Amino acid sequence: MTAPGRYSADRRINFTLRRGETSRIRRLPRAPLAQTCRASYGWHMKRARLNRQSWIDAGLIALVAEGPNALAAEPLARRLETTKGSFYWHFKDVPEFQKAVIRDWQSRAFADVVNALAEDGSAEQRLRRFGKRMLADRQDPALRTWARSDKSVARAIAQVDAERLTYLGNVLKQLGITNPEFAQSTLAALIGLPQIGGKTRPARAFETLTDLVVALQ
Repeated sequence: MTAPGRYSADRRINFTLRRGETSRIRRLPRAPLAQTCRASYGWHMKRARLNRQSWIDAGLIALVAEGPNALAAEPLARRLETTKGSFYWHFKDVPEFQKAVIRDWQSRAFADVVNALAEDGSAEQRLRRFGKRMLADRQDPALRTWARSDKSVARAIAQVDAERLTYLGNVLKQLGITNPEFAQSTLAALIGLPQIGGKTRPARAFETLTDLVVALQ
């Protein structure tokens, strides 16, 4: 007979850690059993800490650092020091994960345009701030590189660029520049500046372009 407050070996073997019951470990009276559960179910506990967004964020970091080939379960699991089981808990497969990464970036890019529409300040100030934010997004160039080999990425970027172009066209109209081709040229500059070399930082180069726009008023 097992003494009160103690667990037998059979009960240790039959103990099953269910999802959402990790708090039971802390209430067990003897350390050896808690250690057994951590050793046997450690991946469950790591999975609880790594949620779906954790994997998406890690994917975006890997995309910038290593390119689209890094968006797979095994290299990301190594980066996060966890198992592939955690990845497949949140995503059915790698294509589903990659779609989630694309949607995450796209939703934030759309939100940036919406926020820009609600901003205060002169047209010149809003143009400068919009360009500065876009140039600060290191994921944008990485996604454009990926888009050369993936049509779904290209479509997502095209949808974002369409909204950006509309916003830039409206801001430039407020500055007295109504030619839609100038809005296209401005967006092209924001897309291309991070991808070319040179001593001048992209943000500084865009400031110079904005100075020219203001001078044309």
